[in-house]
Amino acid sequence: MARQQGEVDELFDVKNSFCIGNYQQCINDAQNLKVSSPEAQLQRDIYLYASYIAQRKYRVVLDEIHGAAAAELQSIKLLAQYFSNPSARVEIVNSLDKKVSGNLNFGDHIFLLTAAAMYYHEQNYESALRVLHQSEHIACLAFQVVIYLKMDRVDLARKELKSMQEKDDDATITQLAQAWVNIAMGGEKFQDAFYIFQEMIDKYASTPLLLNGQATCFIGQGKYKEAEAALQEAIDKDSNDPSTLINMIVLSQHMGKPPEVSNRYLSQLKDSNAEHPFVVDYTQKEQEFDRLQKIYAPA
Repeated sequence: MARQQGEVDELFDVKNSFCIGNYQQCINDAQNLKVSSPEAQLQRDIYLYASYIAQRKYRVVLDEIHGAAAAELQSIKLLAQYFSNPSARVEIVNSLDKKVSGNLNFGDHIFLLTAAAMYYHEQNYESALRVLHQSEHIACLAFQVVIYLKMDRVDLARKELKSMQEKDDDATITQLAQAWVNIAMGGEKFQDAFYIFQEMIDKYASTPLLLNGQATCFIGQGKYKEAEAALQEAIDKDSNDPSTLINMIVLSQHMGKPPEVSNRYLSQLKDSNAEHPFVVDYTQKEQEFDRLQKIYAPA
């Protein structure tokens, strides 16, 4: 299905770099791009500041988006506030709950995406889906695919993927969603997913997101050496990327490497991504193990 005319525009490279996780390239392109309309300028700025958030450079977003900025940018700023200030998250989410339960402008898909991102980080998947269901925007559909896969509901993820394909089968975000669903289905679908990631790498550039996708396919196929090569390339691009470090931990176990190897990656993950759900869950399990050990230790 051909893209709608408005989608093939001056912002294509900016949008595409963001989708494949090439955030620095997205920032570079956005800063150098001369746009032709206020609408295009707003879209450019949305991708620019979303990329800074993806890089955890929250201060840039907080300093540059002022009170007079458009509603969409205010949503981006709220997301930066949420991630940059853990002590304020309860208050922010409570405020979000009130806003979501009121009269919303469901045409503002940026608000829906940022609200869903905060609920997703809170592991409140039901609320995230409730927000995203208000829009048929392709990015909202893609986020629903991610959440359903997180919930092990591949059937519902495939349903949302079908809606994306009907909107724009060739869009990068649709192709990525197809790859994610293929990975969840496993079996021969691992190879199909690998080809999607490889095509994007050949066409655009390798990124930690795409390389981790390939590594996951390799691990699913038992091709551990190939997975290790992909993950090493991902580490060379971003040594603190949480997905890469988690996959390295898993791969080290599969390859039977000495415990200190996976422990090293785990320590790095804890140091650089202390609030990542994997780290939070792992730390809770460590604490529970220590508690039980004290209870049942010999007197």
